[in-house]
Amino acid sequence: MIHKLQLNLKNNTGYPIFIGSEILNDDILINFFTKKQVFVLITNTTISSLWKNSFVDFFKKNEIKLYEIIIEDGEKYKNINEVEKVITFLLKNNCNRNTVLIALGGGVIGDLTGFVASIYQRGIKYVQIPTTLLSQVDASLGGKTGVNHVLGKNMIGSFWHPMVVFSDIKFLNTLPRHELISGIAEIVKYAILFDESFFQWIEENYLKIINLDAYYLSYCIKKCCEWKIKIVSEDERENNNRALLNLGHTYGHAIESYMNYKKWLHGEAVSVGMVIAARTAEILGVITSKHVNRIIFLLKNIGLPVRAPKRMNIEDYMMYMINDKKLLSNKKIRLILPTGIGVAKIFNDVDHNTIFKAVELSKL
Repeated sequence: MIHKLQLNLKNNTGYPIFIGSEILNDDILINFFTKKQVFVLITNTTISSLWKNSFVDFFKKNEIKLYEIIIEDGEKYKNINEVEKVITFLLKNNCNRNTVLIALGGGVIGDLTGFVASIYQRGIKYVQIPTTLLSQVDASLGGKTGVNHVLGKNMIGSFWHPMVVFSDIKFLNTLPRHELISGIAEIVKYAILFDESFFQWIEENYLKIINLDAYYLSYCIKKCCEWKIKIVSEDERENNNRALLNLGHTYGHAIESYMNYKKWLHGEAVSVGMVIAARTAEILGVITSKHVNRIIFLLKNIGLPVRAPKRMNIEDYMMYMINDKKLLSNKKIRLILPTGIGVAKIFNDVDHNTIFKAVELSKL
């Protein structure tokens, strides 16, 4: 079964999201890829060896012009230097505003491609074809694009929406197990934020997700996308409730930045970030220990890390958190904290001592 969702924006624009298995077929693709435009496929070395040829066959068969750009695989390549390389390629090949970029990959490829699309000749179209669970449930839709800086994650970026998203679960068949598990962290995030019954569903069915059961994968991807569509359509530029989607990310981004975007996958850092956020809420007295333990127990059962890195001290966290995009003008750190399972709030005045206690408690 193929699910089709629609993200509508306030300026009467929007785009479809297709979710299912074997959705990259001629009947669907021909509606978006035609001879009238030039396309540039951007992917990484890993995805290129696995999926590029079968995808490129469609363009050859339909005589549609397609260029290819292949970058190295890894979060450390999500930087401004790679952006410049891509733009240089586009200029050398005389790509104009009629060119469409295609992001075939995970969050790194999607964010980088979207950012290039937003700035090249003041904006061109792009397509998201996410190949990881994390990007299918979260990163590929919503219009956030960007690259990392040595002082912080996603510090250089823009809001620029794709023209369409194709989430085909067949790509997950070649995804390494630890990357699949990393993606489940974002699924848990949505359940903690919005839906206790969904949280319970994950508790009961996470093994089916890990074992790539098509029905359960499609269900949870669709569920997460529906939540994100609702939030983004109401708050496109993160001026209000869209900030809730950053649960675990302020702490998690600090971990990723400290580790120089090596060793820790994004979902792994977010998992620990959610634990520290839950501990922060527990210290503030806005969530029960029972709920905190339930969150930690689920993450641990899934195979996600639940302990903060011992080598990071509070100064390490603060160095990155004070540069975070969510820092308020009065230097207070804004955090998204769970106040139960299925509900969370934005806290604008979390003091540094509370953060210190939460980090230390999360190391035990």
